[in-house]
Amino acid sequence: MPGARITGWGIAVPDKVVTNTDLSLRLDTSDEWITERTGIKERHIGGTTSELAIAAGRAALDRAGVSPGEIDVLVLATTTPDAIVPGTSATVQDGLGTAGGAMDLNAACSGFVYGMVAAHGLALAGASKILLIGSETLSRITDWDDRTLAILVGDGAGAVVLEATDGPGELLGWHLGADGSLRHLLHCEHGGHLWMNGKEIFRHAVRAVIESSLTALERAGLSPDDVDMFIPHQANARIITAAASRLGISEDRYVVTIDRYGNTSSASIPLALAHAIESDRLHRGDIVLLSGFGGGMTWASAVLRWGL
Repeated sequence: MPGARITGWGIAVPDKVVTNTDLSLRLDTSDEWITERTGIKERHIGGTTSELAIAAGRAALDRAGVSPGEIDVLVLATTTPDAIVPGTSATVQDGLGTAGGAMDLNAACSGFVYGMVAAHGLALAGASKILLIGSETLSRITDWDDRTLAILVGDGAGAVVLEATDGPGELLGWHLGADGSLRHLLHCEHGGHLWMNGKEIFRHAVRAVIESSLTALERAGLSPDDVDMFIPHQANARIITAAASRLGISEDRYVVTIDRYGNTSSASIPLALAHAIESDRLHRGDIVLLSGFGGGMTWASAVLRWGL
């Protein structure tokens, strides 16, 4: 059966950089306090979700050598759309000039991995080329006087082009999950600001990443020992370290970019993936584990054989 493989990638972040020191000038916090608890040193702030998505999408198309008119479906993972109606993916479609359909996907911070699984399903159904983008402007729904959340969020976008293959593609195994009874732990009402129970999120997130990752690996006929690169959602450095440690994945086999971007929700995994590629940490045939968790709560993992 046909599968798909990633042939291009791109990122976009706003020019404005807000450091921990900048935040300490207006909040009761410090660079040391933020770094110790989150691993974050700075974050990019600004732009709109569609602007960032268009820039990242264009970079991915250029790298893949694919014209916008060749795209069959554009999938935009976001939890911060430009508007309730229309879907922001339509704005991105117009900005890029892609052909075919366009749809928004909101699974919060798990969105990009949900989109990755959906994109492979679209390839199986007959789509030739899919543009998958994760784009967020969390700064727009954050109370910047709330130091528990203001220190965490960042804006950015990451995109990949997936092209159908004649035979099995890169996706070896996957797992998606949700538990709506936990929606009260992380939410934002219409017209409101983000609210989070950090302690409970930490507890559920670590367990969700571990269980989802193990399920996806088992479906792929693999174990954590087979993973060459673990690319988790960048929510908190302590969550990443705890999950990797319990999976038995050493520090040289996982990616951390939260220090430079903060928590960018559905954009965090593609931003980290691009960093791994461009720093020459990914090689043809490597086993790559993507795993995210977010509001809902949702969680998702995907196992890829890179560059197949």
